[in-house]
Amino acid sequence: MKTLTKEMQAAITPGMALELLKEGNKRFINNLKVNRNLLQQANETSDGQHPFAIILSCIDSRTSAELIFDQGLGDIFSVRIAGNIINEDILGSMEFACKVAGSKIIVVLGHTRCGAVKGACDHVEMGNLTALLTKLQPAVYEEKTEIENRTSANDTFVEKVSVINVKRTVHGIQQRSPILKEMIQSGAIGIVGGTYDITTGIVDFYNDTLIINENKQRAD
Repeated sequence: MKTLTKEMQAAITPGMALELLKEGNKRFINNLKVNRNLLQQANETSDGQHPFAIILSCIDSRTSAELIFDQGLGDIFSVRIAGNIINEDILGSMEFACKVAGSKIIVVLGHTRCGAVKGACDHVEMGNLTALLTKLQPAVYEEKTEIENRTSANDTFVEKVSVINVKRTVHGIQQRSPILKEMIQSGAIGIVGGTYDITTGIVDFYNDTLIINENKQRAD
């Protein structure tokens, strides 16, 4: 697998970027990881990096984006925070990745059995974690279908909240970053949300979050 160059990155469209991630996840779940010389990639990226995607995921030790999507050094920007929430620092990092460094797609990646989501469902308060979990609370309140046992003991409730949180984050990125919103609308970049199943290794992307306006980019 070749190390990404600026020219290779420029030739990747948002749609192609998503397909690269989907193909990588297929390799991962089939245990067909591409043979890479990571030390060589470290050397080849020492003068610059040209990742084709930026992925916002959870800090959970089982959810490394590089492994899930079978990517090497220099291929993706990886932002990790409990509950895959956004704040000004994360939005700024995304703006750097896309506007400055040339990444073509933003992925918001939740995962099953998320501890942060469980904490929000249980309204946990503990030190600085309290403020973080507060950012997940809107997803908890938005989930209306589970009437009884709205706690972490209800696995169905937890997973529904997790999905809502992913979709709210996709929307929030566009709402809170004029730079990224304009790039999405113009077709320069795409955005999508999804969930990683920690049991099967499969990433399920949500079509109702997917925005890729490549025709707009070509028309311009």
